[in-house]
Amino acid sequence: MTEKEFIDELKKIGINCTNEELEKLSKYYELLIDWNKKINLTRITEKEDVYLKHFYDSLTISKVIDLKEYSTLLDFGTGAGFPGIVLKIFYPNLKITLVDSLNKRVIFLNKAIKELKLNNIVAVHERVEDIKSKHFDIIVTRAVGSLDKLINYTHNIIDKDTLFIPMKSHVDDEIEKSKNMLSKYNLKITKKETFYLPKENSLRNILIIEKIK
Repeated sequence: MTEKEFIDELKKIGINCTNEELEKLSKYYELLIDWNKKINLTRITEKEDVYLKHFYDSLTISKVIDLKEYSTLLDFGTGAGFPGIVLKIFYPNLKITLVDSLNKRVIFLNKAIKELKLNNIVAVHERVEDIKSKHFDIIVTRAVGSLDKLINYTHNIIDKDTLFIPMKSHVDDEIEKSKNMLSKYNLKITKKETFYLPKENSLRNILIIEKIK
């Protein structure tokens, strides 16, 4: 995906890029590639692949939710900052917490936050299941573990006003295997958005999970 294709595809899902956002993405890409030589951040390194499979893919969350209407977001298992840092670039209204269990990645994330001059975003070295009870409007995770495990990790920080949004590829079998876990913690899948990434047509699913009121 070229930068022009990236811009055009984002327009189709209601996002219009500014020059500032594009400049920050470009710098983010350079930081990612530079640090990837020192620590394992991503196996996807070609620029067009990063723009499609990391940057664009991160922003597809806008298919299910208008992030301008929310204030706080937790991205756990963020890895190299996907989707959290990308979302922060495009939605500066969000106060974002990035969580990763590998300290080397957290060091990179904090460096990226500083270099990109992003505000109201922090990266912490922690496991999501160890986070003390605190409200987040949105909890998001992308390509991290099976759905039943994700529910087990996060159920204690999903309250009645939280939207838990797993971003995954194939998910039907995982949904079936998670029915008991959903019931156990009084959770319900309230939305499932299925689509294909442009160009390569790989399957994507985005779920919204809420606590039953």
